[in-house]
Amino acid sequence: MIKLRFWLCQLRKNPLATVVAFLSVSITLGLILGLDWGEGFDLWSIVSLILFNAAFLFVLIKRKQLKFWFHQLRKNPLSLVGVTIILIFFFIATFAPVIAPTPEGHIDPYQIPREGYSPVPQSPSSEHIFGTTEGQYDVFYGVIWGTRTAFQVGLIVIGMVLIIGIVLGSIAGYFGGLIDEFIMRVTDVFLAFPPLILAMAIVVALRPSINSVMLALIIVSWPVYARLIRGDILASREEDYVEAARGIGASNFRIIVRHVLPNSIYPALVMASLDIGAVVLAAAALSFLGLGAPEGYADWGQLISFARNWIVGAPGNPLAYWYTVTIPGLFILFFVLGWNLLGDAFRDILDPRLAKR
Repeated sequence: MIKLRFWLCQLRKNPLATVVAFLSVSITLGLILGLDWGEGFDLWSIVSLILFNAAFLFVLIKRKQLKFWFHQLRKNPLSLVGVTIILIFFFIATFAPVIAPTPEGHIDPYQIPREGYSPVPQSPSSEHIFGTTEGQYDVFYGVIWGTRTAFQVGLIVIGMVLIIGIVLGSIAGYFGGLIDEFIMRVTDVFLAFPPLILAMAIVVALRPSINSVMLALIIVSWPVYARLIRGDILASREEDYVEAARGIGASNFRIIVRHVLPNSIYPALVMASLDIGAVVLAAAALSFLGLGAPEGYADWGQLISFARNWIVGAPGNPLAYWYTVTIPGLFILFFVLGWNLLGDAFRDILDPRLAKR
């Protein structure tokens, strides 16, 4: 019991190390628990465990810090709107098997059930609440299970980009010299290409799939985070507390993890909260172009792709098939809006300079 209290105390003292530790445990357990011997990995297990551990970290945080967080949220009502929107989507993703049950005999729950092969969409009915798309894919099932796909893509891509950006940005900013020059020139090469075009080329080279989309978005996104973190570390490494840590013989690793990163990482975290929506938009764009999920996979971008031949409706009735594009479009709109509204809230909550006022 004494040792447990000691470790909890240490976790509270160093929240950054706590986040890294619990994310590592989440991913490891997610890979183990999500392993289906017949169908591969269920990435939602990883995402759910990451969010569960985030809630556990929330419990570890000091009561005074929690009061400050709630105070900052109350000062910005739009932040509460963002939190509410994301919680609604998380509820939908978590209870997707209840809201949109997988048909009996369906092997892959992410494969949208279809009622025939007619190219003409069917209007909403009691059997298909949001109607069907071209090819008779159920829109309701697609948008509900597509919420899981959106969380998987957004959180996994941004999580990996943050890890790469933190590691490379910290090394470049703290040590400088030839290491800094080499890493920054590599980032310049990646930044020279338009991100979406480079992502398209990578997906085509790897064969279109959700995993290829995530890998492509990770490759095109990490240089921005590495540059951002490197710039903040360049400013922080000259502070007095860093010089004091060097003076008492602290190792470079300890100085980076305990003193430099905790005061440099917050802009990157705020940017990450905003970029989750942007990543989902980019993944939807790739799916719309036929470079994302396989046909029939529960993905918002692909649902809109099914609707592109019916956006203008039928002759004399331009709104005949409004549901095919409007419903998945609204899901994308509110998902991205929720994360964008959270950006300012994360800045107010995570910035240590505001906490000292």
